[in-house]
Amino acid sequence: MTAPAAPLAPAPASGLATLRRLILYVLLFALVVITASGLSGLLERLFRTASVLAAGDVAGLALSLAFTLIGGPLALLLWWFVWRRLDDESERTAPGWGLYLTGMYAVSLIIGTTSLLDLASSFVDAKESQWQSPLANALVWAAIWWWHRWMWKHPRKPSSHLEDVRAVVGFVFGLLLAAGASIAALSTLLDVAIRGFTATATFEPWWVDVLRSLIWAAGGAVVWWWHWFREGGRRYQTGLVDVTIIVVGIFVAGISALGGLGVILFVLLRLAFDRNDPLNDLLEPLAPAIAAAVIGALVWRYHRTTSVHRSPRTRRASLLVTSAVALAAAASGIGVVVNALLAAAVSPLAGGATRTLLLGGISSLAVGGPVWWQAWKPRHQPRTAADIPPGRRVYLVAFFGVSAVVALITLLVIGYRLFEFLLGDVSGGSLLDRIRAPLGLLVAAGLVAGYHFALWRHDRALYAAAPIHKRVIERVTLISGYAPGAVDPEALARGIADATGGAKMTTWLRADDGGAGLPPSSVLPAGVEDIVPQVAAALEGVAAQHVLVLAGPGTRLEVTPLVAARGSAVPGGTAPGRVLRP
Repeated sequence: MTAPAAPLAPAPASGLATLRRLILYVLLFALVVITASGLSGLLERLFRTASVLAAGDVAGLALSLAFTLIGGPLALLLWWFVWRRLDDESERTAPGWGLYLTGMYAVSLIIGTTSLLDLASSFVDAKESQWQSPLANALVWAAIWWWHRWMWKHPRKPSSHLEDVRAVVGFVFGLLLAAGASIAALSTLLDVAIRGFTATATFEPWWVDVLRSLIWAAGGAVVWWWHWFREGGRRYQTGLVDVTIIVVGIFVAGISALGGLGVILFVLLRLAFDRNDPLNDLLEPLAPAIAAAVIGALVWRYHRTTSVHRSPRTRRASLLVTSAVALAAAASGIGVVVNALLAAAVSPLAGGATRTLLLGGISSLAVGGPVWWQAWKPRHQPRTAADIPPGRRVYLVAFFGVSAVVALITLLVIGYRLFEFLLGDVSGGSLLDRIRAPLGLLVAAGLVAGYHFALWRHDRALYAAAPIHKRVIERVTLISGYAPGAVDPEALARGIADATGGAKMTTWLRADDGGAGLPPSSVLPAGVEDIVPQVAAALEGVAAQHVLVLAGPGTRLEVTPLVAARGSAVPGGTAPGRVLRP
């Protein structure tokens, strides 16, 4: 007889649950948008006609009624079903709920804010203000924004693990809106001051555009202030906030500031050495350039100062990003200068266009070079392996790789131009004139790639010559036993990661057998700034790649080196998680 077949184990339900959540939240998102569209359409008609809703547009009214009366109840029914399930913490921490909440919060914030600002700016020197549509959209989407913010901060069903996401969404939108509108307002004002009233005269007075831009700038500043200060965005020491500061506050602002400075210098050089065009045309880009440089520099300076008070990795990343933006500007200037010199060699009589091209390259090089020198400090490079800061090797490899790709592309373009010259009609210009633009890029990319490759080899030689005292700690598993609210485990994990030179962190929270968390300890723990130095001191002399740190409750602190069991299939020697009991 053969043994009966063993029953098949049921398939894990995680995939099915993820699919269910995805469908539910996509449907809910679509129904909320449809309902909002219908409600705003009905309100706009009410504001326009006051008594007669149809007003000659039956199709539009029918669409708004269908969206509202069909989409609205379905949205409420589906929301009620989803809201009931959010009593389960696994539902609140699911990626689907986080994506829906973030997406709808961002959409409602953007549409509501822009509609409200459009409403306010429509009253500026307008004979017949079209306020009905902005007011309807602002009312509907402001209500949706408040609704989702209420769900986000609900006392019984909070999404506290997404607090930094909400702050980042509002902070980025408000900052970009305020900076862009400020640049527009300052540009218009400076253009009137530089070129005179007649240069910008239209059917409206010049101050109308300035006032409208200032309204948008004030609205963006309020949104930024609310999320950065009122919602506590600046207090979150998370990777998402750090990356946002670097990308928006350092990278984008740096491009705006350096680009504006480059255009300012270019206009001044043209005024001094290349006045072939009318003066009004020469001065046209000056006002936007000054505005972009001023606002970009202010934004960059504020976030550069903010990054100083954050983690060492964030401070180092801000310097590397500033150096990268400046080096890209300087390298572009070198390429344009080479292009202009080759153009002068090919056609010595065509001085106007060549001179303009040369001045543009000099401007970019003169602006990017000093900033790169100040941020990178090429005369103060590491002399030992211990002096090499974290992230430097990644920066070197990234710049070498990008410049190598640019060099490869320019080589292909030069080869194409060469064969086109040999096989085609020679009347299309000289070979040097055909390849001067890609050749200039090739020279700049080659210099950048060669410099960074030489630095990378220098750092590798320093690492090879450094004596090996111990193995570097690569992973730290932190088990926090502190009572809820006593010590922030995420802040503690970031502090330990910085103290160990960027070790990968895995954080566990100790719990009772009942899973309700540890009771408050009678011995109050020290703050994170006091615990991290104790952990760093305890890790001195540890020669393991993986370390277990038990912190809390009270003053308890244990450090245990770990090693993978023989034959373990877990990558990196990390043991699978187990239930931890005090």
